[in-house]
Amino acid sequence: MRRLSIKLVALVAVLGLIAAACGDDDTATTEAPATTAAATTTEAPATTEAPATTEAPATTEAMSHPADFNGDGVVRIGVATDGPRDDGGYYQAMVEKVEMISTENGFEAPIIVDQIDAANSRTELENIASQGVDIIAIGSEAVARGNEDLFTTYDEIFWYCNCGSGYQDTPGLFRSADSGAELNISAGYAAGLLLQEAGENSAVFLGCCELVFENESFWGFEFGLQQVDPTFTVTYVPTGNFPYDFNNTAGATEAYNNAVAEGVGAVYPFLGGEANVPIAQLAFEDGLIVNTAGSSKGCEREDGIYSFEVMFDAGDYLDPLFDEILAGTAVEGGVRQFTVGIDPEVGAVFCDATPEQVQMLDEFNKRIGAGDFAEKIYEILSAAYGF
Repeated sequence: MRRLSIKLVALVAVLGLIAAACGDDDTATTEAPATTAAATTTEAPATTEAPATTEAPATTEAMSHPADFNGDGVVRIGVATDGPRDDGGYYQAMVEKVEMISTENGFEAPIIVDQIDAANSRTELENIASQGVDIIAIGSEAVARGNEDLFTTYDEIFWYCNCGSGYQDTPGLFRSADSGAELNISAGYAAGLLLQEAGENSAVFLGCCELVFENESFWGFEFGLQQVDPTFTVTYVPTGNFPYDFNNTAGATEAYNNAVAEGVGAVYPFLGGEANVPIAQLAFEDGLIVNTAGSSKGCEREDGIYSFEVMFDAGDYLDPLFDEILAGTAVEGGVRQFTVGIDPEVGAVFCDATPEQVQMLDEFNKRIGAGDFAEKIYEILSAAYGF
């Protein structure tokens, strides 16, 4: 990461000449007292009030902000997402957090470009980069993948991506990552506890189109569910078009209706906010267990539609990440990992549950963070990504 250095220039008042003139007088000219009345001239305090000129702090007020990576005197953040900025979920959380950070720090208004199609992602990223931004926050790997050369081409920009566990370290890019397997083992366990209480035994996992990270998440959810009861089952159902069609509300609604007809007790809409919320509303009306897919704000909704949250909220990630960027500890080419049971930003939490259920989930999450399921997680990742 480029580090900004600030050089302060201090002005010093030189009085040595006056002192030297006094020191050269011979003692024979002992009438020096008359000349030593130069004390009136050595009232250097009047002239040595150099502090007035050494008010370098006045110049430090104009110093560049640590986030002014391009050095143009202002700070502007750009956001590039494949989902809509007002989806009520993952993407909206990221956009709103960037807007809040910009307002609180006196930055320029951010440049937000949403609903970017993967095929046009390069053009959109270059358009944002050309508008004097200091930081570009990318919402997912769908926008980042295939454009890795831009991260070093526009090296005056700090590039960040919430690209997920399947994305590799990339020169010029600082990324956050979580483990889809960890997150959804936690989610499955939460759903299992609620299914057990309700006397139900099956769930449906509504996804897009069997992308590798969906498989990782689904298999994690299934494993977590069966940690409560090994007889519990979950079925994956695709609802969108390949690739990245996570907001196909019509497809999700059809899949939901079919699952309800088969008697499921829980629904996991692993979808963007535009589809997740409508499905959650249907599930709530039908008395089914349902959860968020990323958002940490689901339990705050007045309509109370969510049973629990599965948190991997892009907005929540930005709080610690922005602090790390300014502190110089966020290194382009590196990764900030968020771990269930360790970092409070990730994992499943109940909206409404018994104290016993809350305690059981909390203890289970700590086991995930302690590595108790590391072997199973490796097995899931190996199957999903082929290594």
